[in-house]
Amino acid sequence: MAVVAARRFIWSMVAAQGMVQIGAFTLPALLPGYIDRWHLTKTEAGWLIGVFFAVYVVAVPALVSLTDRIPTRRVYAIGAGLTALSHLGFAFIADGFWSALILRAVAGVGWAGAYMPGLKAIADTLEGNAQSRAVSLHAAGVGVAGASSYAVAGLIDTVAGPSAAFAFGGLSALIALLLAWRVMPKGPPKHSSSDRSLLDFRPVFRNRRAMAWIAGYTVHTWEMAAVRAWAVTFLTITAAQAGSPSWLPAPTILLTVAGLIGIAVSVSGNESAQRYGRMRVVTAAMMTASVLALCTGWFVGMSMVVAAALIVVWVAAIFWDSSALTAGTVQASDPALRGATMGLHSMCGYAGGFIGPLGVGLCLDLAGNNPTLGWGLGFGHLAVVTLAGFVILRWYAASFENA
Repeated sequence: MAVVAARRFIWSMVAAQGMVQIGAFTLPALLPGYIDRWHLTKTEAGWLIGVFFAVYVVAVPALVSLTDRIPTRRVYAIGAGLTALSHLGFAFIADGFWSALILRAVAGVGWAGAYMPGLKAIADTLEGNAQSRAVSLHAAGVGVAGASSYAVAGLIDTVAGPSAAFAFGGLSALIALLLAWRVMPKGPPKHSSSDRSLLDFRPVFRNRRAMAWIAGYTVHTWEMAAVRAWAVTFLTITAAQAGSPSWLPAPTILLTVAGLIGIAVSVSGNESAQRYGRMRVVTAAMMTASVLALCTGWFVGMSMVVAAALIVVWVAAIFWDSSALTAGTVQASDPALRGATMGLHSMCGYAGGFIGPLGVGLCLDLAGNNPTLGWGLGFGHLAVVTLAGFVILRWYAASFENA
């Protein structure tokens, strides 16, 4: 592919992925209102966030592995279409926990068909450092859209209500479908693995270099999903109890700012990984995030400024190794098994993404009338998970570092 055509394709795909993602965090952004409106327990709220990841885990192996056999744009069209259906259904049909749970499950299938297939379409066009930078750019585009979704949802909700916020996400996903369908290759994938069972991941499990980064990505997504799901609620409660200075933005805006800072950190983290070593960057990011996970929850209701600062820095620390982990998996994958490898990468990561939000909700309900204990344990468990994941990552990495 010529340089100009490649750039046009990459930027078009980044734009499409951003439009699919722009409604992704509408529910976490508006979660306090839905908890009150539908009288949800914290565990039920955790399920509404977590079921997205649970269904994603089930759907992504088949959908992404399928891109090793058929044109990726067909899979992408299914994903973007279901994403639009979910958001529009949430806008006009959802009226309580069960209807919302079903629509969130549809969204999980939609993201499974859009996120990794879109990334694979980009990765298949490039190699080496150019491929790594394109993967990082894709991650940045998706991250900017995800971060912006908090502010966009909050703004639209203020002006026109929550249904309008979800409708905006649905229409954006439909536009993304049309854009991606226009630019993605029409032909079959360059590398075929039709002689292998669609869901046979045994060759990927034997690739210990790839499995090291997949292990890191699993705990990374566990932590990130939990913070994205509950940070607005955490800050809303703190503002209500401790007050908030007039100069400090609303929680939805703060999460957008944190996400945008995180994207910049993520891109710089991938560049640093190429210069100083991927393992060094991942180690520093995980250790920093673990410390912040242990500290943040205990400040609920104490000081809005301190709580906001901790959330912003914590999100940045989580993002620090995001691109480095994904780029590591892509570069370690066998080209003929790239779809399967990326499918397993995403499946394991989003399995953590399902448990994280639900785990925080369970801690909050178990703590009962002691919100400080609930938030301290809810966020604190993420430190234990991250450190355990780091040990597993190092165990896998030792096998190829000493080879």
